[in-house]
Amino acid sequence: MTYYERNLPHWQPPGKDLFVTWRISGSLPLAVLETLRKNQSLPSGKQFLHFDRHLDKHVFGPVWLKDPRLAQLVVAALKNSQTQGLCILHAFVVMPNHVHVLLEPGAELKEITRAVKRESARAANAILGRTGKPFWQDESFDHWIRNSAQLERVRTYIEQNPVSAGLVKRPCDWPWSSAAQ
Repeated sequence: MTYYERNLPHWQPPGKDLFVTWRISGSLPLAVLETLRKNQSLPSGKQFLHFDRHLDKHVFGPVWLKDPRLAQLVVAALKNSQTQGLCILHAFVVMPNHVHVLLEPGAELKEITRAVKRESARAANAILGRTGKPFWQDESFDHWIRNSAQLERVRTYIEQNPVSAGLVKRPCDWPWSSAAQ
């Protein structure tokens, strides 16, 4: 099993699919981050839901991924990671300020996220006319999938995310999602 730690622990058991989320740098207010730090006793799933629901409101920080050009860059980087053999994509969604991915890793998770983030950040910052500034938050949240029922729950969660956030009525209406591909 691969394990590394930054602010969050990252486990990658062999042969397990992963649910991964990352966000645009500066997309959560410090108050939300402090609340999460203070509530370390909460299960990681509840912590995740707290910050994900806040991100879904997209009321704080940059929402650059509302720009179709930038959202498409991220979709292309995700698909490129699959083409390169880094992973197999089961489901994904690019939201205005964050990304959810359900994948089968073909490489270490940090290699997969680095490839996707690097490719998309460089191109997005060029479009935005930003240089020398981070596009993505360094850290990501990941959770390994325990069984097929959980895999289907997570797939549904990812593809329903634009509906839950009030962006569309049906998952297939959000163009930057596996539900629309």
